[in-house]
Amino acid sequence: MNSGPKPLAKNHLLNDDAFLLCRTTLDNADAWRVESHRLDNGGLVLDFGVRIPGGIMAGLMLARICMSGRAEITIQPASYAIGPWSLIQVTTDQPVQACMASQYAGWPVKQDKFFAMGSGPMRAKRGKEHVLQSLGVSDLSRYAVGVLECDSLPDESVVEMIAAECGVATEDTVICVAPTRSMAGTIQVVARSVETSMHKLFELGFDLGCVVSGIGTAPLPPPALDFVQGIGRTNDAILYGGHVTLWLNADDDQIREIGPEVPSLASRDYGIPFAQTFKKYEYDFYKVDAGLFSPAMITIVNLKSGRSFRYGSLRPDILSQSFGESFFEVPKDPVSL
Repeated sequence: MNSGPKPLAKNHLLNDDAFLLCRTTLDNADAWRVESHRLDNGGLVLDFGVRIPGGIMAGLMLARICMSGRAEITIQPASYAIGPWSLIQVTTDQPVQACMASQYAGWPVKQDKFFAMGSGPMRAKRGKEHVLQSLGVSDLSRYAVGVLECDSLPDESVVEMIAAECGVATEDTVICVAPTRSMAGTIQVVARSVETSMHKLFELGFDLGCVVSGIGTAPLPPPALDFVQGIGRTNDAILYGGHVTLWLNADDDQIREIGPEVPSLASRDYGIPFAQTFKKYEYDFYKVDAGLFSPAMITIVNLKSGRSFRYGSLRPDILSQSFGESFFEVPKDPVSL
């Protein structure tokens, strides 16, 4: 007898753990180029790239906060099979908590003229999204910690609204902010390779409780000069350069049926840089085929059968269009060491 969805991320105090990472950020704010703002209502805003440069360390920490510390995020050397760009690697043994209960950008935060895409474990406190309810996600943390992708810092009214939605005091609310086109913002978005595959599986009706672990890589593009180019490059990094490996328990026939639908090439909007797709839909994110937002390639390791399956392909040609030409000067007479 089916008694409803099995809770996959229940009462894990995701926000408490993210709050501890925010405290570490405060301890290293000067070194990591992060700026803190304590608002009059007690809310705390951490600026990772709006009024301050931010940087690589800030971006890695921002991604960890967004995943409630349930994943390791590292920078790996470039794979010249796809291009000369370093790779952002995400490794997690708690993919539902890290990705769906925390990282997924499922909350459009709106207050008067302010708008930002909200992610991070504050979503689990709010608990109003279909994906959270379907997975039985809940969190009894004292704090609400969130990440906003936007070009401006939230004021007191925005933080008060977030606190009220999450059922916490404003002084227990921490909001981390970075523009998509900033150094930290770019890293934070590109670190979503595993999350996009998990969300795609969810939308395809796959039981995420079967997924045991995941590793994903995607190339780190150069930061863009404007919003459209920024959102284009960070999406293309995953759509055309992302490779995710998931370890799970399932029937091989189920994997063969669902596997081809997971990578981005299954989408009707696949095949051109995302900035062009965005423009085609008059910059309305929600008009883009939702099936596009997934990694270029996925490898599924079935622990139940011992077999592995791979679907999709990497597209370095589209990455080059999106990221722009890269020039490397090679000395005419290299010096031998």
